[in-house]
Amino acid sequence: MVVLSSSGLAPHRRRGPHCRQLLDRISDKWVTLVLCGLAGDTAPGDGGGGTGPAPMRYSQLSRLLAGASQKMLTQTLRALEADGLVTRTVTPTVPVTVTYALTDLGLSLHQAVRPLRTWAQTHMDEVAAHRASLEEQAAT
Repeated sequence: MVVLSSSGLAPHRRRGPHCRQLLDRISDKWVTLVLCGLAGDTAPGDGGGGTGPAPMRYSQLSRLLAGASQKMLTQTLRALEADGLVTRTVTPTVPVTVTYALTDLGLSLHQAVRPLRTWAQTHMDEVAAHRASLEEQAAT
């Protein structure tokens, strides 16, 4: 028997669109790389162990994520902050210092995403070989 809420929908169905929006957000490639960067992985994509979570300035993240445009990195950080995954701290110095850090929620997401990243690093050569084989077959 399915129990309906006052909205007339089962609780898991009511959350569907919100869950889908969250999955869309966290499946973005820059989100994963920002999480890894702020979690202290030495460099997103290199497989290193890193130094552990630490606040980072925008310029540090920008250097770490060399392929991300300024606009994309800014949008990603704002979205992560809105979702409670990242904090943005402004220190009134001259010039103003802005740092970003993972929240506990962000750290828990990083712990969930990191095995996927590790799998991708482990199997990237195998996947590339399959892609090349398929492209070769299509060319003949």
